[in-house]
Amino acid sequence: MASEDTGDPYIFVTDTLPPDPRFLPPLANGLLGWRVYDDIMHMGGVYNGMGGDCHRADVPCPLAVRMRMEEEGKHTYSLDTRTGLFTHSLSTASVCVSQTFYAHRHYPNLLVMEVLVVRQVTSQEPITVQLDSSFSPHSKDISFQEAPDYKGGKHIFGQTQTSEVPGGSRPSVHLIWTPVVPSVTLLPEQSQSRWGFLVAVGGTEERAQSWYDTGLQLMASGNLRPSHNRAWAELWLGSRVEIAGEEPMSRALIGCLFYLLSAFPSLDQTGAAFGGVSPGGLSNGGQGQDYWGHVFWDQDTWMYPSIALFYPSLARTVLEYRVRTLEGARANAEQQGYRGLKFPWESAVSGREVCPEDIYGEQEIHINGDVIQAFQHYFYLTQDLSMFREGRGSEVVWGVADYWVSRVTWNPEDQSYHIKGVMPPDEYYQNVDDSVFTNTVAKNSLEFAVELAALLQQNPAPPEWQQVAERLHIPFDTHLQYHPEFKGYQKGGVVKQADVVLLGYPLGLPMSSEVRRNDLEAYEPVTDPRGPAMTWGMFAVAWLELGDTEKGQKLLEKCYENIQGPFQFLLASMTECVHNG
Repeated sequence: MASEDTGDPYIFVTDTLPPDPRFLPPLANGLLGWRVYDDIMHMGGVYNGMGGDCHRADVPCPLAVRMRMEEEGKHTYSLDTRTGLFTHSLSTASVCVSQTFYAHRHYPNLLVMEVLVVRQVTSQEPITVQLDSSFSPHSKDISFQEAPDYKGGKHIFGQTQTSEVPGGSRPSVHLIWTPVVPSVTLLPEQSQSRWGFLVAVGGTEERAQSWYDTGLQLMASGNLRPSHNRAWAELWLGSRVEIAGEEPMSRALIGCLFYLLSAFPSLDQTGAAFGGVSPGGLSNGGQGQDYWGHVFWDQDTWMYPSIALFYPSLARTVLEYRVRTLEGARANAEQQGYRGLKFPWESAVSGREVCPEDIYGEQEIHINGDVIQAFQHYFYLTQDLSMFREGRGSEVVWGVADYWVSRVTWNPEDQSYHIKGVMPPDEYYQNVDDSVFTNTVAKNSLEFAVELAALLQQNPAPPEWQQVAERLHIPFDTHLQYHPEFKGYQKGGVVKQADVVLLGYPLGLPMSSEVRRNDLEAYEPVTDPRGPAMTWGMFAVAWLELGDTEKGQKLLEKCYENIQGPFQFLLASMTECVHNG
């Protein structure tokens, strides 16, 4: 497999597709997600299965089509991240054929395939291109039925089989698509010709028909692809991060940002209900695959800061997603016997816990602080109090503060509050007391709740919020001058991933340069090399904070090892595929 240097770091080109289908590029637009050539796709907010069995519902994709010709030629596969177009080109001495796919950036209920055949020499021979489809109108998650054709398009519809919670809703899905013919032929009198194929997806028959109509109108006017390209161009105007003289690293960075942006709606679609961001993106998340399509701390801690910095309106959609899950979070807290809100470790639509393994939902409660950090980050960047007044963000912040107050334990001996029986971000340990990360995000979220109450001047902050924040125990070894990961942690114990290193950035815990350095030197050598790649990026940031560019560069390169070409995917680890940067 050879990647080609186009001279443009935004275009990823290869002459051979990766043998592992996980590394085929996903095309997504914040609502629909599809990995090219796959016979299934996913729709944001459409899950099947109850509780821990909840996963993204597989939706059959009519664009599972590969083109071929009898005549041998040169194959090229390209992903243009400026426009979100994936193109397979086949060139011979007599003809150039291209097959292009895209998830429409402006009209998010549309997927498109276009085939273009152009003669290279004058000939009276017809040219035929085979279109081999692996599509089947069936799903293990949705019981589809046929409906009457609509304006030449095939139509199926169905409902997910099982709700996320007892008595909950089961989303409906309608698909209308242009039938894919077995082959297309350029006639002898034609020098070139183009064929277009649409897929429209909606929650009702009326919505699917409306989107299909829109697609047909855009196709007839010649504005289908141009409107898509304009929406991507508008999105890229908000951010551009390039590394001069380091094209491989620049391509990796562009790829990460492209896949992350693909998981979000367009700038003019932010008013629509957004289903959150899962680490594997919209194209993944079927049963047993890539976190089952669930949302958890990766959204709020790892992916959110980049979006918030460049796209505040998109960042707000993340917060609004959490607001919509308020009642589920309240039920989680009640189930555990506490007040306030307990956001699920893994979340889908309802806000109830959907993690397949109970212990994570029960103990990895730092998710509450991670969620509040995103709200806090948004406010400090935008000063937008409307998110907290009319947008109900204050209910989230104050509900989490109430949870922490009910969750802590007072110890009269050391005159401190403690949080017991948790799993820290380092998931190699469970049922520990006083996770330094968990206690720090709890302290931060309590302090922000007090600050927000003063700003909004609606209701005074209960005094226990400040009291718990001030007296919450933050583990620190005064002799070794470093932060133990939790009470009882033995220095030198193997850790899975970034945990204590996150105290500086993003948590902002005050500490001296000496302590920051001691933390890094304590945990870097004992971090499992098979753990998440993002860990090394956080060590790189930390060393740069201390002015050590040499170590920062070394750790950045270690993170970069998990970038997989030719389409620039970041693997969370060598066994987990993550598309969202």
